[in-house]
Amino acid sequence: MMKRHLFFPLLCIIGLLSACHSKPKTTIQRPVFNGDSAYQYIQKQVQYGPRVPGTTAHHECVIWLVQTLERMGGSVEQQRGTMTNYEDQQMPVINLIAHFGSRDLNNRILLAAHYDTRPWSDEEEDYESRFTPIDGANDGASGVGVLLEVARQLGQLQQDSTRNLRGIDIVFFDCEDYGTPAFFTGTQKDNTWCLGSQFWAEWRSIRREQYQFGIVLDMVGAPDAVFPKEHYSVQYARNYVEKIWRAAAALGYGNLFTNRQEYPVVDDHYYINTLASIPCVDIIHYNRSSDTGFPFWWHTQQDNMNHISSATLQAVGEVVLKVITE
Repeated sequence: MMKRHLFFPLLCIIGLLSACHSKPKTTIQRPVFNGDSAYQYIQKQVQYGPRVPGTTAHHECVIWLVQTLERMGGSVEQQRGTMTNYEDQQMPVINLIAHFGSRDLNNRILLAAHYDTRPWSDEEEDYESRFTPIDGANDGASGVGVLLEVARQLGQLQQDSTRNLRGIDIVFFDCEDYGTPAFFTGTQKDNTWCLGSQFWAEWRSIRREQYQFGIVLDMVGAPDAVFPKEHYSVQYARNYVEKIWRAAAALGYGNLFTNRQEYPVVDDHYYINTLASIPCVDIIHYNRSSDTGFPFWWHTQQDNMNHISSATLQAVGEVVLKVITE
């Protein structure tokens, strides 16, 4: 017994001495997307009311988005200006750009969604109801909700000294949904949709950031969502389409990210591809059985939290995180 008592303190002393000279171990943090968290970010946006440019709800949402991104560790810029709308009126535009990871201006990744909502429910059957703005839970808020949860994960990763997080920029576009309403009887004009991304693409021409590729999220929250390969995405960014869809299959989400190619959609990614010359992929919900090709409640009063699923948000978020961090 005496030998054991003498030997035990000796082991403790040796252990303490070796601990003083050994380097502390650090655990490499792996990003874990939380679909419930993304759901709450969507709910918060909807609680402000329709985020129509120029309204109090829009203004309050901008303040919240900036504060939230900064709290998560992003370095946030606000790009402000005006664009001409479908009635030749000047529209205020506020794009939000949050920088994460490396500050190297080369070989960055762009993630984007629009945070504004449609000023009209112009797909409603009742004519009088068409002049009411929408909640935009799916069309707008869902993409923002997913990217806010991605931003939360990136903020944690960039605090991990063991990781060399590449430069990733998250952009929230304004005025995406201010395109010509279905009930408009005046002269139809081109390029009335996606005013925020058009403004950003023109502004970027004097910037120095170089992007490897981009991903736009739009209408990514529905329980029955299906994401086929959108035409312009394949045309301009085929390699990245394949990369994303392979990642989805590897994660077991091949039923959501189908291999079917669909018709072209003029979304924010179109102007990122054509004006900014950045290969960009649109992850967007199609519905072949509806007349519009989108969900039945698209641009109606039914675009609310009843059509948001944490499971769908989880799938999209996991795929995006896998692509940008691996």
